[in-house]
Amino acid sequence: MYNYITGKVAFLESNMVVIENNGIGYSVFVANPYSFVEGEEVTVYVYNRISEDENSLYGFKTIDERTLFLKLLSVKGLGPKVGMGFFATGSVAGIVDAIDRENVLYLKKFPKVGDKLAKQIVLDLKGKLGSVNVEKSEATDSFELISVLESLGYKSQDINKIVPNVDKNKTIEEQVKDALKLLLK
Repeated sequence: MYNYITGKVAFLESNMVVIENNGIGYSVFVANPYSFVEGEEVTVYVYNRISEDENSLYGFKTIDERTLFLKLLSVKGLGPKVGMGFFATGSVAGIVDAIDRENVLYLKKFPKVGDKLAKQIVLDLKGKLGSVNVEKSEATDSFELISVLESLGYKSQDINKIVPNVDKNKTIEEQVKDALKLLLK
């Protein structure tokens, strides 16, 4: 089992990055490949999924993201592709907070998460996320910023490219201003 891969980002694809390490290119599924820069040296914490028809690597920028992802995989009916959707627009703090507060509405905003799955996530994980180290100082969640930008008519693909470059410690109003500046470049 792999724990992490350190190497140079060889290239980006729509749902993965290829990380070159000692002449080998590892295809790693990530939530937002546009948060990586080609040629940059990175460490990606990975989960190796091996099944009958799959041998895939799923990557995360932090150990806490991977820990939460593994907890999400323990939920009945939630697979790795749905689990990755949580990290495309949500933060670890926001997801844990939603689960602990039983905020089903928040959880339903993620791709392929309906009412039934959101309730199952809360049922299976509420009070069991103590091993996930959450910094409560994380300000607003990317989800709120993405919702605002989508309501303004911007495409998800364009939004996902710029969201990692917006300072999450600013107010939502300042984040929207910064995001609009990046989108208009």
